[in-house]
Amino acid sequence: MPSTLRQPVRRSLFVLLTGAALATLLSVTSAGAVPPPQRTASAPADVYLMDTPADTGIQPHSLSPLWESPDIKVCHTAVECPTSQNPIVGQRNYIFLKLRNPGPYGSGVMEEGSIHVYRTTPGGGAAWPGAWTEIGWMAVPVYAGVTTVTIPWDNVPGPGHFCLLARWVSANDPMTFEGPDITPNTRNNNNVVWRNVDSVALAPGATGQVRPFAIGNTLSRATRNSLVFSEVGAPLRTAGGRLVVDLGPQLFERWVKAGRAGTGIREVGRSQVEIVEPARASLDNLQLNPNERITLGLTFTAATATQQKIALRVTQIGPDSTGAERADLGGVRYDITVGQRAG
Repeated sequence: MPSTLRQPVRRSLFVLLTGAALATLLSVTSAGAVPPPQRTASAPADVYLMDTPADTGIQPHSLSPLWESPDIKVCHTAVECPTSQNPIVGQRNYIFLKLRNPGPYGSGVMEEGSIHVYRTTPGGGAAWPGAWTEIGWMAVPVYAGVTTVTIPWDNVPGPGHFCLLARWVSANDPMTFEGPDITPNTRNNNNVVWRNVDSVALAPGATGQVRPFAIGNTLSRATRNSLVFSEVGAPLRTAGGRLVVDLGPQLFERWVKAGRAGTGIREVGRSQVEIVEPARASLDNLQLNPNERITLGLTFTAATATQQKIALRVTQIGPDSTGAERADLGGVRYDITVGQRAG
């Protein structure tokens, strides 16, 4: 099998893609100039991926949000793109992952393992492992430095908006533990990372862009949850923007019976609520049954074109399996651009 070089080392390996009948050729790029000594029985291994740009691999850590990892990136071609892109439905896309060796508990010896990537509906409360579908995996050696792994993603299903999870699995570099909640799993394992960032391209006065957002309950008892909204870029009002959440008839009825709790909101339809203060709004007392996950609809519109970078986070807050009653159960950052008027 031929191999090609890319700065400084490139290896070709085979990957088994979930549901695929044949193996697909993949690539690995290592940033280490010279391979370090091979593993010995006494040399500790610690390969990690970054949860946030400030993550140094310490586990557990208190950094947040956990669901915007810079070490997972989706690109439309096999050439790594500058910033992650929304996958194109029905086509082959590529997932790029950065594996870092050593972490704070390792010596930098070469470590062998496998990297696995999963998807689910964007949002929070996605129980591990039942709510996740494996996209693909790859067996890979990781030398000292940063190793980039590329996994093809074929036949991306609609609507093309996903939460992604990556897990580095190695007998010499095991998980500390894994439970049903992704947040503590990610916080306590430096070989688990999570990315939930969505791009929203709007045109002034055009039909709104709808994004799915799921909220879930991983517990065996009913729970009350909140959706919390915050702005981390230019305000949505910069573009005369509007965000409407469609809870759906079932969840809306529960919310009404629980007292219509929330801040910075107003009802605008049979099951719809407008987020009128997206910098500090919340929808509260959203009741979920045991092991239930419900998908909502978020509709974004804009009235005015702008060059400013608009970004908004939506986070599910609720009880988790660690006993916390107000835990971050996951969320999505929406990077919003508003171009010229359509048509």
